[in-house]
Amino acid sequence: MTTSVVIVGSGFGGLAMALELKRNGYHDFTVLEKAGEVGGVWRENTYPGAGCDIPSPYYSFSYEPNPVWPMRFSLREDITAYMNGVVDRHGLREHIRFRTEVASAEFDKDSGQWTITTSTGETLTADVFVPATGQLSRPSHPDIPGRETFAGKAFHSAEWDHDVDLTGKRVAVIGTGASAIQFVPKIQQGVDRLTLFQRSAPYIAPKPDTVYKPLHHTAFARFPVLQKAERFLWWAFCEFSTMGIVGNKAIAKLGSAVTRWHLKRQVFDPALRAKLTPDYPIGCKRVLFADDYYPALAQSNVDVVTERIAEITPGGVRDAAGTQHDVDVIVYGTGFATQSFLAPIAVRGLDGRDLNDAWADGARAYLGITVPAFPNLFLMYGPNTNLGAGSIIYMLERQARYIRQLVDHLDGQSYVDVRVDVEARYDREIQSRLAGTAWASCASWYRTEAGRVTNNWPGLVSEYDRRTRTVNLADYRTVTVPRESSARPRAERPGSPR
Repeated sequence: MTTSVVIVGSGFGGLAMALELKRNGYHDFTVLEKAGEVGGVWRENTYPGAGCDIPSPYYSFSYEPNPVWPMRFSLREDITAYMNGVVDRHGLREHIRFRTEVASAEFDKDSGQWTITTSTGETLTADVFVPATGQLSRPSHPDIPGRETFAGKAFHSAEWDHDVDLTGKRVAVIGTGASAIQFVPKIQQGVDRLTLFQRSAPYIAPKPDTVYKPLHHTAFARFPVLQKAERFLWWAFCEFSTMGIVGNKAIAKLGSAVTRWHLKRQVFDPALRAKLTPDYPIGCKRVLFADDYYPALAQSNVDVVTERIAEITPGGVRDAAGTQHDVDVIVYGTGFATQSFLAPIAVRGLDGRDLNDAWADGARAYLGITVPAFPNLFLMYGPNTNLGAGSIIYMLERQARYIRQLVDHLDGQSYVDVRVDVEARYDREIQSRLAGTAWASCASWYRTEAGRVTNNWPGLVSEYDRRTRTVNLADYRTVTVPRESSARPRAERPGSPR
């Protein structure tokens, strides 16, 4: 089977790319999805309370507004329903091959094409290879001594075991990231005792959630400008917040004051409040939004442990002070392996170069999209495109637009390869700017052990929009490889000569 474009993943990144192609007249593309349905991270994360901390009018495709969102901050069920609706309205399901996991991809410079091999050994040939596997697709399990010795039930929050009844159980939660602050309040009331192991306290801001009533739905449907206005306001708020992370000290100080006020008004016990007060600059780690997390931790059946974990024992968790915490269940809220990007897919480019070797010192890509020596490999949600504040869908739409322009250029060509000097100059700029941001000031999932920030974009999304609006072909080598036209079917666009 030969296709012009192969996309890997049907989360928001994969769908953004597929929609960009379909909306611009391309039909010869295939989306490979390892699961049985679309959804990406929202399909996989089924823990209690799973939802988005970006308002839905902004966390949605700009060309696919949804006037009937149930809430401003949607739960995962509503998000996956939205994604499925988009897929069906645009006829994308016929392009998706479910239960098809990609094992490897290799570029052949003689043909100028990619050969993609699935886990079953099937191969597909494509002119363009677009991995859209995201940065939050692989759960990160902590390397704690004795983890395998625990006699009770244990699971990661991204792999929630719904067969385990937590009612009346002693539960340990390890980690205090974005997932934990959502599921902890949901399970706290039903458990006998909840012991929360916190390595560092997160900054938490008030969550201005609201239920969208039928009146809202009617108004948004009849007057789309109202929902567009709300989307714009949240875009502006996120841009303002980002300025505090990337260097505006006054805005950072304001954000810190708001989060500390939120903590003070919700937690009255001075000792607990001290534990929950961050000791690093705001924005260094992800700022979270919640109104029910602090009150849950203040309940009598909750202990917050800030001692380092020494080991996991058959009966529970022992901290560095020697205290044994006996528990029946352990839930790991320890995030994702964000810096491995395309793993476990083996990717080889020109002359067999391994992408893992190219990224040995940390992942990098021009505009987060293209990598030298890996022609026609275009990344969605690649290195340095994550946001400290804002909707990643906004970024994905810009990446898809840029990639589609490259696909336009390939009509009659074989492949494009970003110039080494262009990527190197871009990387120096990005890393230099990141050094002056909050992300460089503490350890987080944004940074490698060597201190390189591989995940985040150092500016505003409006800047990224500007820089990806038009492809500068001078940034690329364009190579034509003669071959029989029948060996390379292309996407057909209405009205294009053939």
